[in-house]
Amino acid sequence: MKQVISTGFTLGILGGGQLGKMLLDVTRRWDIHTHVLDPNAEASAKNSCNHFVQGNLMDYDTVFAFGKDVDVLTIEIEHVNIEALYELEKRGVLVYPKPATLELIQNKRTQKEFYSEQNFPTADFRSFANKDELTEAVQKGKLEFPCIWKTARFGYDGYGVKKLNSAEDVSALPDSECIVEDLVPIAKEIAVIAARSASGEIAFYSPVGMAFHPTANQVEFVYHPADLDETLATQAQNIAKKLVASWEHVGLLAVEFFVDTNNTLWINEVAPRPHNSGHLTIEGCITSQFEQHLRAILDAPLGKTDFYRPAIMANVVAPADVTGDFVYEGTEIVLNTPQAGLHIYGKKTTKPQRKMGHITLTGNDLNAIFKKIKELKSVFQLKAT
Repeated sequence: MKQVISTGFTLGILGGGQLGKMLLDVTRRWDIHTHVLDPNAEASAKNSCNHFVQGNLMDYDTVFAFGKDVDVLTIEIEHVNIEALYELEKRGVLVYPKPATLELIQNKRTQKEFYSEQNFPTADFRSFANKDELTEAVQKGKLEFPCIWKTARFGYDGYGVKKLNSAEDVSALPDSECIVEDLVPIAKEIAVIAARSASGEIAFYSPVGMAFHPTANQVEFVYHPADLDETLATQAQNIAKKLVASWEHVGLLAVEFFVDTNNTLWINEVAPRPHNSGHLTIEGCITSQFEQHLRAILDAPLGKTDFYRPAIMANVVAPADVTGDFVYEGTEIVLNTPQAGLHIYGKKTTKPQRKMGHITLTGNDLNAIFKKIKELKSVFQLKAT
């Protein structure tokens, strides 16, 4: 491991949202010099880094100019200019995740093709270059409804995903490259986070369960331990381990799985960075996902991933009737709750279903803390001003 603490070493982060902000909590603790690039002048991570640059993450010149001044470059969002990353890598900048891995993951079609070619379990799918191709397939009776439509690029937090119940639903879709998956009879959804260092050391967290909001198609709660038998838990961890090894991935990789009604695992999607499903590791684990990501990309020894006790995380999102300026209500109730952790992302304005923070809670009994965190979520609210 190269000496990076209290030196002239510089870590660059592409993206300054809440993931970058929480990553910087660790770099500040370790006294690592950081630069952040984000298009938003008021990005969540702006006040936590040593140097902030406002700029377009998809623009080649902007990303290249930013990256050439750092020693290691990482991401907190996949939507970045890949060509600039390849060039930076050629010029000696350590780019993690590697541009080749990121390019594959950026597109859901190439993701799915990789899983199929390598015999990883994933739902059957078809790819379409545009809406016209999809419409033609529907007209020729080549799709079975219901099915799941996903935009190939730039989907996030439930956006860019839609259940298609009939041919009529296709007309409302945007014109973009997409995939259409067979519908999996989902019994539950879980996630596993794995980490691989530049030297090839691999560590992974035990699976977490995910509970989704009934209408927003967005994760509402993440909890540990997951309601999963030991055989399936081991299988999920082994799949995550094989993925990071096959890609020679450096950093974190979050792998989301469906568990069907026959107790079979199916890979849904992956994210090559810290992930919403790992937020509960901040209070719940020996090593948080953010520290683990830094350890991996800095080629430091990976940390222990044990959970201290049952833990749960609740996303704090803006309600449907709040847009623009807002205030938080119920803060004192969360702060008066033992073993509760409050994380505010620092976004200055909001919109419906926007992630604004999260609450974590740990305890000896998962059912008890699940009940309690639902109570906290109901009283800690965003209100329009």
